[in-house]
Amino acid sequence: MFTPMMTTPLTITSLMHHAERVNGLVEVVSVTADNPRHRYTYRDAFKRARQLANALKTLGLKPGDTVGTVAWNDYRHLEIYYAVSCSGMVCHTLNPRLFPEQLEYIINHGEDQWICIDPTLVPLIEPLKDKIPKVKGFIVMTDEAHMPDTKLDQVLCYESLIAEQSDQFDWPELDENTPAALCYTSGTTGNPKGVLYTHRSTLLHCYASICADVFGLSIKDVALPIVPMFHVNGWGMVYSAPMVGTKLVMPGPKMGDGETLCTLINEEKVTVSAGVPTVWLALLNYLQQSGSKVESLQRITSGGAACPFVVYDEMRSKYDVDVQIGWGMTEMNPLGTYNGNCPPALESLPQEELDQLRLKAGRPVFGVDIKIEGEDGQELPWDGKSSGAIKVRGPWIINEYFHYDKPTLDDDGWFETGDVGCMDEWGYLQITDRLKDVIKSGGEWISSIELENCAVNHPDVAEAAVIGLPHPKWSERPLLVVVMKEGKTIDKQEMLGWLEGKVASWWIPSDCVFVDELPHTATGKISKKDLRVQFADFQWSE
Repeated sequence: MFTPMMTTPLTITSLMHHAERVNGLVEVVSVTADNPRHRYTYRDAFKRARQLANALKTLGLKPGDTVGTVAWNDYRHLEIYYAVSCSGMVCHTLNPRLFPEQLEYIINHGEDQWICIDPTLVPLIEPLKDKIPKVKGFIVMTDEAHMPDTKLDQVLCYESLIAEQSDQFDWPELDENTPAALCYTSGTTGNPKGVLYTHRSTLLHCYASICADVFGLSIKDVALPIVPMFHVNGWGMVYSAPMVGTKLVMPGPKMGDGETLCTLINEEKVTVSAGVPTVWLALLNYLQQSGSKVESLQRITSGGAACPFVVYDEMRSKYDVDVQIGWGMTEMNPLGTYNGNCPPALESLPQEELDQLRLKAGRPVFGVDIKIEGEDGQELPWDGKSSGAIKVRGPWIINEYFHYDKPTLDDDGWFETGDVGCMDEWGYLQITDRLKDVIKSGGEWISSIELENCAVNHPDVAEAAVIGLPHPKWSERPLLVVVMKEGKTIDKQEMLGWLEGKVASWWIPSDCVFVDELPHTATGKISKKDLRVQFADFQWSE
């Protein structure tokens, strides 16, 4: 066969080699449990990754084995990412916010051999030690001076382990389809399911994410990835930043602390950041209370849940920060659509319409094919109003779940995301709901997401959720559940009245209840499943 071009495999190892040689002097800054501000370079990081690779080999680990991590965003976690995957092993990030039973399940299901663990998270794993028999030992990510007392067996100190090793390592030549990382869904229905990323899927995702109309990272940027590295590989920023030479600032266990984030942004001159809406609300609250500014910050990406208008509006109007929206999921590595740069033809829209456009999930990134499918299985037009199930396919989208005995794709090779939405003629995706959360009242669909967005825009509301509950007349009706900001109170009539004129009148919930807090999943999303259980016996007042 005539092959006019080279067929160099797309591997994380090749990315690492490039980053070390070309961007090796770029800084990596971390907050860790044992150092409030650690700093070194990419060259230092990959030198230590080679030491770690040697250490893992001495522990008997071999290509194909799985190494778990229970850790925050910091430099040691970065080293583990590269040392494990580039050795031909699988880096399995464990979400410390999962329930113990879920952690036990995914450690066993993922067949973790060793687990690298942040010292602050050791107590989380200790109760599981007799329930995870395949795990041979634990590597605590600190130095000897900060090693915690623990009941775990076979415990090693990270710094002592790698200090004994050579900084030279002969990385294996890997096929680009070699598995590199394992991440599990949050398990909102049944057990969490594993998604196994390959070197190829990771590199292609990385190329897409650095495009100008997506994250647009460059060597001029300083990136603060607040989205956890245990959540879909930190949206890939730990790969894309080294690829282009972006300085990384990693917040460690302080990723949800508004004051720490503000300090890091200002002192490290952060230009771009990424996180879920709750993080941006925390940062906004701190900025408002302290009177601080974030003058270096140019743009943020909000994903994982619908972005409240208040985040978009206040970041833009008060702090001159562009808010960009991303949509995807664990099964998509996670990038699917992105709402960054606006097509010039749409920039002249009235401000209210432009704001609505900028809060949509965005346009498909090249590499992601999307279709909207109706209840009859037929593809719907991109007309901005025909809503149906969102299906996707592409080179960094799941083909099958890890060790799962049911089909993952439909008969035509598409993955059904579980989201409901529509596409307009410019290719903008509007997420209207999750399939399992959409409310059907009197035969008509109601979007819980749109109702929630309207409710949370009330200046006194901290958080809001809408669920559908059985109704004797309408089959289902929406119930609004609200958490007020500290020190604020309003009555039910005022809250429901706030929605009038903002949504269709028949969409307005039939009742409203106030609670101290809402249940959340391990990834920070509101758990509708738990809310439905909590209000299973709710009685309508009408």
